[in-house]
Order: sequence, then structure tokens, then C-alpha cells
Amino acid sequence: MGQHMAMPAKEIWFLTGSQNLYGEETLRQVAEQSQKVVEQLSSGLKAPLEIVWKPVVKTTDEIKAMLVAATASDDCVGVITWMHTFSPAKMWINGLDALKKPMLHLHTQAGQSLPWATIDMDFMNLNQAAHGDREYAHILSRMDVARKVVVGFPADPRVRQEVDAFAWATIGWDKAQHLRVARFGDNMRFVAVTDGDKVAAQITFGMSIEQLSVNTLADAVLAVSDADADALCKVYQDEYDVAPELCFGADRYESLQYGAKIEIALRSILEAGGYSAFTSNFEDLGTLRQLPGLAVQRLMADGYGFAGEGDWKTAAMLAIVKAMTPSGGGTSFMEDYTYHFGPGTPKVLGAHMLEVCPSISGEKPKIEIHPLGIGGKEDPVRMVFTAKPSLGRVLCLADMGARFRIISNEIKIVEPTEDLPNLPVARAVWEPEPSLAISAEAWMLAGGSHHTVLTNSVSQETLEDFARIAGVELVEIDGTTTSKGLRKELQWSSAYHRLVNRSV
Repeated sequence: MGQHMAMPAKEIWFLTGSQNLYGEETLRQVAEQSQKVVEQLSSGLKAPLEIVWKPVVKTTDEIKAMLVAATASDDCVGVITWMHTFSPAKMWINGLDALKKPMLHLHTQAGQSLPWATIDMDFMNLNQAAHGDREYAHILSRMDVARKVVVGFPADPRVRQEVDAFAWATIGWDKAQHLRVARFGDNMRFVAVTDGDKVAAQITFGMSIEQLSVNTLADAVLAVSDADADALCKVYQDEYDVAPELCFGADRYESLQYGAKIEIALRSILEAGGYSAFTSNFEDLGTLRQLPGLAVQRLMADGYGFAGEGDWKTAAMLAIVKAMTPSGGGTSFMEDYTYHFGPGTPKVLGAHMLEVCPSISGEKPKIEIHPLGIGGKEDPVRMVFTAKPSLGRVLCLADMGARFRIISNEIKIVEPTEDLPNLPVARAVWEPEPSLAISAEAWMLAGGSHHTVLTNSVSQETLEDFARIAGVELVEIDGTTTSKGLRKELQWSSAYHRLVNRSV
């Protein structure tokens, strides 16, 4: 199992602005030095894409042609721009108006230190980014172009980290633009937060939310052969600690076999339809004999987004965040389930009925079978484990009616205070920042959902970059949050987003 679903190689184009005023020799130096900058940035890039140097743009037509090409390219997920010398900003207006890809404005120069003893006017004419980038930034601000600004020498670890965070965000945005979510059944009856405006979501993020009958899945399960299911059960026994009663020939093996058939059927439907995320609903299982548990966990581990009870927003957000999760990191569907108010530091016990991704596990998962007590179906198989301690965050995507809001809370995932011998589901225990009381109050004031995405790897900076690219509000709950301050922030933010809200 891998954290990322297979995807074609992606690129960020590096565009250097100048003008013909300086002559061929200077422009040759501009090209050579900008290629060096790309090499320096690339050597610190961890995101699975390539920074591609493009020829220096010097005229209105060249700029527009390059930005139109970036917008049209399926391979290009973003652009980095740098004004090495001085590129009069009116030359950029037509091109910027056509650009529909995320932008990072790199404010840098070719050398880290000034050659104080030898600096002359030739050097000054070549190294004008200190004011060339300010001319360019002015038109970006006047045109209200959303962008990230990174300032510093390209070999500086901080600069590389900020560029890398942006690169991950462009991968997430590209994922959103092509995301298809399969909904097996509708959302849970009468629940508000799992519902939302699917058309607005497609306008804002590009994602397509599509309805499938649950019996489409049930019929596909019936079509899976025992032999194919047995082969997958062998994989289960090789990769996990399978309960003896579920092993081949044991009393309850047939339940594991049926769980394998669900996985095979689900994969087939998702792959054939080009879906990267899906939902299920225990209120609508049709002729399925089990609520999908083990199958969902394995699919999430392979990069699929999921949420229960028809919650398509969380399923979509999980697929997006998984696309931004570095190899070896963990990201999962999660739910704030119950609290430990004390003694000791208050904690959240997070879980769901069955569906928590093993990418966050700190141990070899066990496959077990237990009664569910809800849904009226057979006992489902599921992986059971505890999330490994780490720093991380939980986040959600909320539909606020006139706009979408992403809410994020910094957390510390910890070991449970005591063992949980009678809790037969995967789970995570965490201490939210700045405290359980303040974080829960802030989350509820912001209108956050009970379903979340938990990640121990995707940085807050990447989430900030993604929200900026998407043009959506981001509410951040961290160690500095106060109830009074958060109330004011929500009021100001709501007023701002109502003023600038795109029509959705």
C-alpha cells in the first residue's frame, strides 16, 4: 500500500522577467543565473514534481504566450516568477489576466552577498531585482492576483522550505481540480454539516460530486469470485495480524472473505469511474451484508479520500490532503468522538465506526471482527490500531452558505492514558492546542464539523498556501488562539469574505 495514488509527473514553471533594453550579453547572464536559481531551489524540493526553467520573457507578447501556455498545460500545476533585472509591469497585465494557475513570487537575487570591493554599474544593471520585483509586485497587488511571496537567497533552507510548501499546495490544488467523488447513497438524514452545495464546490474547487446507487456496489460484490477474494485474504494475512477466527478455514473466515470482495468491488468501481474519493452511509447499505470497513481503510492507505455518512466534503478534503502528504506520512478520516477532561491534560479520543486509515498507525494493525451495533447488518471486519504519537493537525471543509471555510486545529497526538482493551476500532488520542476547552469553543464558533481530516505530515504553511490558491477562508486554531481573539477574527473574516466573495 502506498500513500499516493498513481499520478503523472507534474511541473512548476520558473519564469524570469527582463526586457530587451539591456542587450544580448546581459540577457545571456540573466538566463544563466536564473537557471542556477532553479538548480538551487530544485535541490531542496521534496514535493514529487519538477521545477522547469523557461526561457527569459522580455516583451508583452512573450509574457502572455508563456502564461497562456502554463494555463493550458495539464503538466503545469503552478508558476514561480522572478524579475531578475527590471521588467516593466505593464508588460505583464495581459498575461496575468489569462493566468489560471497558482503563483509564487520569488524575490531573490543571483548572489547571496554583494561583491563590495568590485561592485560597479555593470553589476548594478544586471542585479536589479530589489526594485524590479517591487515594480512587478505592484501590478500583482493592483490586479489582486493571489500569490505567495518568498524572499531570500534560493539556497537558504528557509526559502527552499517555503517553496516546497507551495509545491505541495499546487499538487493539492491540481488534485481538487480533477477530483471526482463517488457517493454510495445520500448523506445521513437530517444531518446539516455533512450536506452542502455541490455546484458551489465544483465552481470553487473544480471537484465533481457524483451519486452512485449503493446496489451498484452490492451487485459488484456479488460478481467477485471466491478465488479472487481468497487471494486478497492471503495478502491480508501477510500484511496484518489477522484474528485466528478470521483465518482460512476458521469459523469466521467467510466474513473476511466477504470483506475482501467489498474491497475488490470498490476498487473496480473507483478505478473504472476515475474516482479519487468516495462516501458510504450506514443508513443505506442496500443488499450489502457488512458496512465497508477493512476495504475503506485499505483504500485510504492507497491515497483515496473517504468519509462516512455521505460526507462528501470531508471525503474530498481527505483526498486533497493525502495528495499533499509526503511519503511515509499519515493522513486519515477522523471524528472527534469523546473527551477525557482529566485528571491530567484533557484529551480527545478520536475514532469512527470502522474507517480510520492505517497510515497513522504506530503498530502493525490487527484485523478483527466485532458487532457494530448500528446499521442492522452482519458483524464487519476492520483494522484495529492506535495512532502513533506525533505533532499534527485536524481540519475540515465547511459550507458556510455563501462561501467555504477551512478550519484547522494544531494537535499533539499522544498515547492513550490507559489501555483500551474493549474498544474494537482504530483510534487516535490527541491534546489540541491551545487547550481542549479553547480549541473546542473555537472550532464550534467557526462552525466546524465533527468529521475531520487528521494529518501528521502536511504543514500548516501548505494548508495556508492551498487556501490562498483556492480563494477560501482559513481559520487557524493553534497555541496562540484565544476565545476573544477568535470571535473578533471570525467577524472580520466574515465581513471580508462577503465583500470579495466570488459568485458561487
